Amino acid sequence: MGIKEDVMKMKLLAPKLAATTNEERNAALDAIAATLKANTERIFAANHTDMENADANGVTSAVKKRLKFDEGKLNACLEGLAQLKGLEDPLGKTLLKRELDEGLVLQKITCPIGVIGVIFEARPDALVQIASLCIKSGNCAILKGGKETAESNRVLFTIIRDAVTQAGLPEGILLQAEAHSEIDELLSCEGYVDLIIPRGSNAFVSYIMEHTRIPVMGHADGVCHIYVDKAYDEKKLVPIVLDAKLQYTAACNAVETLLVDRSVADKVIPALEKAFAESGIKVRGTAEVTKLLKAEEMDEDEFHKEYLEPVVSVKLVSGVEEAVDHINRFGSHHTDSILTEDEEAAGYFQNMVDSAGVYWNCSTRFSDGFRYGFGAEVGISTSKLHARGPVGLDGLVTYKYKLFGHGQIVGDYAEGKKSFKYRDLM
Repeated sequence: MGIKEDVMKMKLLAPKLAATTNEERNAALDAIAATLKANTERIFAANHTDMENADANGVTSAVKKRLKFDEGKLNACLEGLAQLKGLEDPLGKTLLKRELDEGLVLQKITCPIGVIGVIFEARPDALVQIASLCIKSGNCAILKGGKETAESNRVLFTIIRDAVTQAGLPEGILLQAEAHSEIDELLSCEGYVDLIIPRGSNAFVSYIMEHTRIPVMGHADGVCHIYVDKAYDEKKLVPIVLDAKLQYTAACNAVETLLVDRSVADKVIPALEKAFAESGIKVRGTAEVTKLLKAEEMDEDEFHKEYLEPVVSVKLVSGVEEAVDHINRFGSHHTDSILTEDEEAAGYFQNMVDSAGVYWNCSTRFSDGFRYGFGAEVGISTSKLHARGPVGLDGLVTYKYKLFGHGQIVGDYAEGKKSFKYRDLM
């Protein structure tokens, strides 16, 4: 038996969840946190099994970093739940209130999207974040995690589902898909699923988009850049670059390409070469770069590359304009940063780079819903429709128009018996 029948039932539950109060949904978040803390040994045991299976199956180090769920990641999840609880209710906000005519009032009110399917990578903490965000925003959620974390995900999902139900929210608002075949079944649920959010490789996201008629939101690659401008601060250079590359190499917001102004290459390159050598970072670069430091030569068309490992591409450019052109051509519209003390150069960079996050003198690793104060994120969108950047609560709600009348009919206005007298009430 597949998941389609459960998804159909979930569609009927969505309005009931949407009608719950912020207090009820916050109580469910408290229950999730308490139950996670009470079941730490069970969770860690399941994750240990996943880690052993990963070793046996030759899973890459980048993936293993993501699938590991330890005390630190549990604490981060708990902190995220507390932060999420403290955020204001995203539902029922009045975005517009306008009197069209006397006694005829239009309101634009936020509401949940409804039923959201999220297909995500082998990261147990992602399951906690996604489920809690959907609960807070009043959305039913279908969760499909990577097969490498099957044991961890099964335990975490069971804990969260039971906690939410015991807290009083409708039973059946969360659903876990485990079999790979269920992805295609999920994609066929047009009319029952309102949004699909895929997280993974470019090929995977493309597959999802090509095999469903359900709206899709998400991002594929995380090809992030740092441009070192001629007016950079030497003290900021190495700490920011190392943090962006090494703080979590497997993350989609880790820097993959460094662009360096030619006029300061004689200072920047030696400083970075020393830092890279001490930190174990492998360098790839253009022929011009290989003459300045030990690096593997790469072709121009290789710059759209997401390593997710301690590897970085380096290229020299002649100023901020060339840097921007390179980023807009080879980047993934995720997150890019400029290091400079020149306000004009920074302004040009931030205005002209076409990415969801454009930073000045800081690490690309800040591109994260938790660090933005969203409590967590369901993913990062490089789309320009509906939501962009880290997708928190605001990205998981839509709106509806409510019109309050007293017997008015359009015919009276069409025939000139009455006229609209628009007046904003906010």
